[in-house]
Amino acid sequence: MGRVTTRVPRTRVDVARDALVVRPDTVAVEEPLEVRVGEQPVTTTMRTPGDDFDLALGHLLTEGMVGSAHDVATMMHCTDVGPDGSPTFNVVEAALSPGVALLRPARERTESMTSACGVCGAASLDAVRTASRFDVGADPVTLDATVLAGLPDALRERQPVFERTGGVHAAALATPDGTLLAVREDVGRHNAVDKVVGALSRERELPFAGTVLVVSARASFEIVQKAAVVGVPAVVAVGAPTSLAVELAADAGITLLAFTREHRFSVYARPDRVTGTA
Repeated sequence: MGRVTTRVPRTRVDVARDALVVRPDTVAVEEPLEVRVGEQPVTTTMRTPGDDFDLALGHLLTEGMVGSAHDVATMMHCTDVGPDGSPTFNVVEAALSPGVALLRPARERTESMTSACGVCGAASLDAVRTASRFDVGADPVTLDATVLAGLPDALRERQPVFERTGGVHAAALATPDGTLLAVREDVGRHNAVDKVVGALSRERELPFAGTVLVVSARASFEIVQKAAVVGVPAVVAVGAPTSLAVELAADAGITLLAFTREHRFSVYARPDRVTGTA
């Protein structure tokens, strides 16, 4: 799987049996990726290498910096090299299409992004609340409860890197009937969302009306925000929600499900879209 995974030494300690087992283990790769528009850096994030162009394009879309995949003319890996002189492929440079300018500047941050955060270090909460161009609350989509409950299992079946390492998140965009349109994995939950948005944006224009964003992680603020910015009316999370995620989902009109596992879930915003319940 190339640079997506790597082998490292491991010593397993079994205290109950007073035993040590030494053998290699497969882990997910985590490396920095800098995204530039022209020669201007817009973000640096820790990610799993692979689908870097999807990640860069998805980030520009979910941050509201461009409005369409067509706004980006080309993307390329810069010829950056590591200490050993080998290319790292850790810088992606995007060139905007003729006549296109960024809709908004890169968000001001006070620290570098890690694989654990999407909006950490933002200068203020107001800067974090990127306004969506779409009226997500008016989306007329209806969602069957049985289909929603099965989405995490469908996502889990398409997580080969997680199967090998147990160390990555996944995100998918799905139709109301449960068809997964695109799936991506990454050590960062927000990166997985950016990758899947970037992938689907090559096939259809924003907004992604009538779709469902499925994430293997918790329902955090940045996940719901990304859904709102690209016009996704529903978010299904395997983990717990945060207070800001619930607040933003209610404000934006996004149907928010969390603790979606074992064919059960809890709805925290816009339950009126969910059908097939008692």
